[in-house]
Amino acid sequence: MILTVTPNPSLDRTYEVPSLDRGEVIRATGDRMDPGGKGVNVSRAVAATGRRTLAVLPLGGAPGQLVAELLDEQGIEVAPVPVAGQTRSNIAVAEPDGTLTKINAAGPELDATEAELLLTAVRERSTGADWIACCGSLPRGLAPSWYAELVRRAHAAGARIALDTSGPSLLAALAERPDIVKPNAEELAEAVGRPLTTVGDAVKAAEELRDAGAHAVLASLGADGQLLVDAAGAHFASARVDVVRSNVGAGDASLAGFLVAGGAGPEALASAVAHGAAAVQLPGSAMPTPADLDPAAVTVTADVPLDRVLTEPAA
Repeated sequence: MILTVTPNPSLDRTYEVPSLDRGEVIRATGDRMDPGGKGVNVSRAVAATGRRTLAVLPLGGAPGQLVAELLDEQGIEVAPVPVAGQTRSNIAVAEPDGTLTKINAAGPELDATEAELLLTAVRERSTGADWIACCGSLPRGLAPSWYAELVRRAHAAGARIALDTSGPSLLAALAERPDIVKPNAEELAEAVGRPLTTVGDAVKAAEELRDAGAHAVLASLGADGQLLVDAAGAHFASARVDVVRSNVGAGDASLAGFLVAGGAGPEALASAVAHGAAAVQLPGSAMPTPADLDPAAVTVTADVPLDRVLTEPAA
């Protein structure tokens, strides 16, 4: 079982449009509504593989109730923590060339009692979990040290932690030695405080995160592929993608693929890339099923192309 923690979940509405023209009335060619938030997406991706998952998240108001109902419809167990504020609603607009415009609401502000209740819910529901995936930004009211406290408590209970966050929250949690951290290129650059222009730059930055406490780093480099840097060294993986429809939740699908494949080593990296590549070819934040995966399109190598210039350098 993979337990996910999403401190700032959302109700996500995605519209597909022929083009995004400011100030015009635009008729959508497709739309969908999904429960959102990075941890929620990981649970959805895990469930799509047929594995058991449990989503721990604070929920409030009518949007929060709808998030719980949508997750239940997808066969995902939910451990809601009631909060006074209303769960946020987000909007994404996807164009045919893959361009995505997102409007993300701030979400509710949690008080100290609600923050502690969320930590307690994770502890109480984590028995039997193979992994605890802690994902996304923190809502207002939670200090950057909140994730660090969660990692500390989870490790004390013998659980393994995968952490997908950024900024001060990531840096604070490194001291508690999370088992895996999953930054994208921009988050990795932010963590080390310098631009990344090549794959080699990303490898060095990942090694610095390991020196700071992370046992392993799974770094997404966008269209260029993914890196896994751990005690065994570095591996690089990429996949062929025919058409990009939406990258919403692709990184979360990738983390789910990594965890369901064991959460360590080149095979798990290959699974991560296969899931991420499948996700970007689906509409909105749809999560891939095993039928959507194309393992043959994935290549994994220990001969990391250090000099390769990143398609989108990270600053």
